[in-house]
Amino acid sequence: MMNRWQISGLIYLYLLPAAVAAIGFGVGQVDLHLYLPLWAVNVCVLLLAIWQFIKPDPNAGERKFGSWTSAALLLIIPWILFSVFAGMGPPPINMAAWVATALTQQLRYTILICGGLSAFLGFALLRTKLENRGERLYSTLGFTVLGVAIPLFILNMAFWGYYLTDAFRYFVTLPQCNRPEWYVPVKMFFDVIAVIEVALIYLATIFFAIALKKIDLLTVRASRWYIIIASLGIVLVLLPPSMPEPFPTAGYLAAIPAIPFIMPYLIGVRLLRCNKTSS
Repeated sequence: MMNRWQISGLIYLYLLPAAVAAIGFGVGQVDLHLYLPLWAVNVCVLLLAIWQFIKPDPNAGERKFGSWTSAALLLIIPWILFSVFAGMGPPPINMAAWVATALTQQLRYTILICGGLSAFLGFALLRTKLENRGERLYSTLGFTVLGVAIPLFILNMAFWGYYLTDAFRYFVTLPQCNRPEWYVPVKMFFDVIAVIEVALIYLATIFFAIALKKIDLLTVRASRWYIIIASLGIVLVLLPPSMPEPFPTAGYLAAIPAIPFIMPYLIGVRLLRCNKTSS
């Protein structure tokens, strides 16, 4: 049974993605000297919340560092990093503003790359634990899908953070900021990569949700919700932009780089709770 500190920490952990999205889109970019200290405070609170589930058990007289803890932490780390986006706000919508904030944009996509790598390592450890518990089929399928998705994700984030940033520095020097003819096909190529990697991350989440249900770490109802939401994400990102509203907007939101990692983050929080009951 959880104590009040664990319950409070759990509520904070569960509310984090929604709070970051609401602040990031609702408030937009704020001053660096304001959001970085607030982000540091938020990280401390998150770490304190996590500590409630992994700290030594005084009743047992020994440290209970459960079998799911390492995987849980690696799945949670991405959104600890992504919480800084609440202060950064969404990326600029024009080239001049992008160039003016070039360092911020490079930092944004570097953070996303680090988060993707952390999630991949978390799923690697989770797959091992699931196999040790006898679930091999869906964990193997999920990790295989991620083996394709994460390299594409890293490539896409590097394109947005570094290639486009340097390209925009060149474009703004052209008359009326005209873009060269090669820009459109290159951009379309990476748009396709973005659709594929996002859809695959959602698909991998489905496989791992099923695997966790197989060993009773997720209830049937929880597993169904993961499957339904991830399936909806796949459908939305695959819909053509020519669809009437609200489908293009919904597809855009589902494809935001940090969004597909919300469900892995929630799986990580669920594994933290298992830390007190499994070894």
